[in-house]
This record gives sequence, structure tokens and C-alpha cells, in this order.
Amino acid sequence: MGNIAGMIDHTLLKADATREKIAKICEEAKQYHFASVCVNSCHAAFVAKELEGSGVTTCCVVGFPLGAMSHRAKAFEARCAVEDGAGEIDMVIDIGALKDGRDEDVLQDIKGVVESSKPAIVKVIIETCLLTEEEKIRACRLSEQAGAAFVKTSTGFSTGGASAADVALMKKSISPSMKVKASGGIHTAEEAKALIEAGADRIGASSGIALLG
Repeated sequence: MGNIAGMIDHTLLKADATREKIAKICEEAKQYHFASVCVNSCHAAFVAKELEGSGVTTCCVVGFPLGAMSHRAKAFEARCAVEDGAGEIDMVIDIGALKDGRDEDVLQDIKGVVESSKPAIVKVIIETCLLTEEEKIRACRLSEQAGAAFVKTSTGFSTGGASAADVALMKKSISPSMKVKASGGIHTAEEAKALIEAGADRIGASSGIALLG
């Protein structure tokens, strides 16, 4: 499989993340040449400064971890993160709206973040563990319709994480121009390899170094 470092979003999203801990993962990301450092949006400016000139992207989560906030507030959080230096935004969808069948609301929720995040790309967290197969497919198609660059399996804060079966289903549900990020419960190189073989283009993990094997 080769070196997967460039596919990893090195992640720290815990509520008790201190600047010291954030600085540490930034140093690790620069050392191992990870794709990005993924943090909560309050850390965007700090991380962008730490990573400046390194080639590692600042990634921020938005509407995290529930996705259950005002669509306007979610879009505003995304804009603030981009203004603070984020180059990628990982947003959580309005899961209740998807389960209600309110597809237009879901579409507008994602579109709002996509538009507010430009020129940063958006990854849409659909939280697969809470969805039926039909809902997963619908979430992927709405994400693509809204202009997102990726669909992403999980927050890592719900009842389950990434699975190869979900990654494969998501990959089948989108066009070749769109990508899949697997995240949630990925702790070993073997787990990462299985997800990449299933179709994952990016891996989100708090144990990024362990995934290198």
C-alpha cells in the first residue's frame, strides 16, 4: 500500500485539548507529512500559524459533533474558520432532517457551508452509524449535489465509527470526482489498509502515527 501519511488527517477534537496538545500534533503532522491537522474551529488560527509553510493543511470541524444547530450558524462557523486559516472544513449534516426525509433542508444546510467555506473544500460527515443504507446513499448524493468534495463516515463521537462496508457503499453512491474520508475508531495500520482498499481516499484518526505501521 505504500506510505499513507499523505492520506491522514491527524486529529484532536476532545473538549480538553490544550494548546500544548494541539502544538504537539502539529509538530507530528509536519514530521510525518500528514495531509492535515483536524481540530475544533476555536483552534483554527493557532493551527494555521503552527503549520505555516509546512504543506500540511489546517482542517476544522463545523457543527460538531451533532450537526443539530441552525444552518446559518453552521455556515457562519465555517466562514470564521476559513478566515482564521482553515483550508478544509469537515461539517456534520442535520441528521434529523435526513431521517425526516427533508432532503431540501439537508441540501441547503450543506450548500450553506460549501458556499461559506470557499475556497476551502468541504467534507460532509454523515454519521453512518445512525443511518439506514438508504439514508447513507441519500446523504452521499445530497452532499455531492451541494458541491462538497468528500463524504465522511463518522464523527467518532457517536455509537460507531468507520467500516469497510460503509466506505464501499459511499464510494458507489458518488461520482468518481468526489472522495470518501473514513474516520472513527481507526487505530491500526491494518484497519486503515482495509478502509483504503474499500475506497477511502482520506483517513481521519487521532492515532495517525500508529497507522503508518
